[in-house]
Amino acid sequence: MIEARHFVEAARERGFEWYAGVPCSYLTPFINYVLQDPSLQYVSMANEGDAVALIAGVALAGGRGRGVAMMQNSGLGNAVSPLTSLTWTFRLPQLLIVTWRAQPGVPDEPQHALMGPITPKMLETMEIPWELFPSEIDAIGPALDRATAYMDETGRPYALVMQKGTVAPYALKPGATAAAKRSGSRSPGSSVVAPASQAVLEPLRLAADARSSRQDALREVVTRTPAGSTAVLASTGFCGRELYAIDDRPNQLYMVGSMGCVVPLALGLALARPDLRVLALDGDGAALMRMGAFATVGAYGPPNLQHLLLDNGVHDSTGGQATVSRHVSFAEIAAACGYASSLETDDVARIGAWLESPPTQGPRFARLLTRAGTPDGLPRPSVTPVDVKTRLMQHFGSPAGAP
Repeated sequence: MIEARHFVEAARERGFEWYAGVPCSYLTPFINYVLQDPSLQYVSMANEGDAVALIAGVALAGGRGRGVAMMQNSGLGNAVSPLTSLTWTFRLPQLLIVTWRAQPGVPDEPQHALMGPITPKMLETMEIPWELFPSEIDAIGPALDRATAYMDETGRPYALVMQKGTVAPYALKPGATAAAKRSGSRSPGSSVVAPASQAVLEPLRLAADARSSRQDALREVVTRTPAGSTAVLASTGFCGRELYAIDDRPNQLYMVGSMGCVVPLALGLALARPDLRVLALDGDGAALMRMGAFATVGAYGPPNLQHLLLDNGVHDSTGGQATVSRHVSFAEIAAACGYASSLETDDVARIGAWLESPPTQGPRFARLLTRAGTPDGLPRPSVTPVDVKTRLMQHFGSPAGAP
């Protein structure tokens, strides 16, 4: 058995400063230790897939510390999408700590009975190499060295699978908390809760089919996001493809797959690169898929993060099937979750002004209602996901890591 400090300090020596995840009793010592160290960052996530996406955003920042995504093995199901279509596809490395509930021969609760035996197979199927989490102090350094060597060589995740009883307990001191709320200073573990913002719900001026198109909105984005200072991350589907067709700039990233993960990805980048303005371009279907990200951004989101939801009410890239977004006030949800400001409008000019508005004390949200439809002959990006990632990192002066 080891103590939390043995592993965390050895990891710190190798550049691991960012932690994100969903608690498991096996992970409690690590979470408690990291929470009480002001030089380390822990972000409490709504689900395990969001944790993977956030740490991928830290990797996208390049040279600002390595990241660890922590989860119970039951949470691997939530993480499959970003592990197979975000970190694997873009080569965004991270260390995974996965607890092994219901390891064969170890009695556990019935909900773990299937996941326990198949945990190694799941990792192997996703082409994620793994080894047992070190249970002796002398084994920690070599395990971390193997992990970092693989991550540096391939740009992909490496997993440590934690058995029961590996780490000694570590208590959480009174006053420490897993959610750092926005206040005058954003120190990890702060329990100060910022007042809820008011959503600005502007009167809708136009019928649905008379609204601006997504392409109109993206033209505003290109015009009002200087390439030298703003990273623009576009959600999967037609959003990224239309942005690429308008202007393929080096400050833009076009997500493929990992639907709903653009917001935690952008949050990770914004936290790790406070010198950059980061704009997450979201869609209604994607936002509905991972609405827990609103709460995470409200709690941790920095002032350099803007979240723009382009809502046409349909899944455009799959044939125009309706979403349920017309029943949802995203701006009110963002305000209730703690965004510093939130706006809902169907006026694309209003979004142009919002994009250029000065920073507030926290993240900003806007929802633009648009009409459905996509231009004919819309091209797919000819640049590969890895090249898009590398170009963006080099454009902002970050080491691009593995090819």
